[in-house]
Amino acid sequence: MTSVPTPTPTPSSLDVAARLRLAVTRTARRLRQEAGTGPGPTLTAALSTIERRGPLTPSELAGAERIQRPTVTRLLARLEAEGLVARAGDPADRRVSLISATPAGRALLRTLRTRKTAYLARRLEGLPAAELDTLARAAAILERLLEDGEREAGA
Repeated sequence: MTSVPTPTPTPSSLDVAARLRLAVTRTARRLRQEAGTGPGPTLTAALSTIERRGPLTPSELAGAERIQRPTVTRLLARLEAEGLVARAGDPADRRVSLISATPAGRALLRTLRTRKTAYLARRLEGLPAAELDTLARAAAILERLLEDGEREAGA
């Protein structure tokens, strides 16, 4: 008698979301640990947004980071005190300041990113090519999901 393989049920989006959330959270925590000392995840995230999207007004930063304006004021004060961002007047509206990453801020981000990428690359080196390809496809899907979410949030 031949046995018929039972099909593997397709996981629900809720099941996949729960597993992804845990994997992404653990990965992010490990990458933060590998980065070493730095200004902390909240300040690093704000600095990264300023570098990527800047120059920004404090209100634009609050919107991009989805945090309240008073929180942004405190974050910017710390980043400015550490020499990681600089304020300049907006030529179109002198009441508004524009925030940009300083060379020191960009260098710090480069260092943190290099450490995190090196750690992850070391972990990926031993994987078979098929699994590496699967992760590359998964990364593309996650990037698309994040871009779609950012577009929806901005609409």
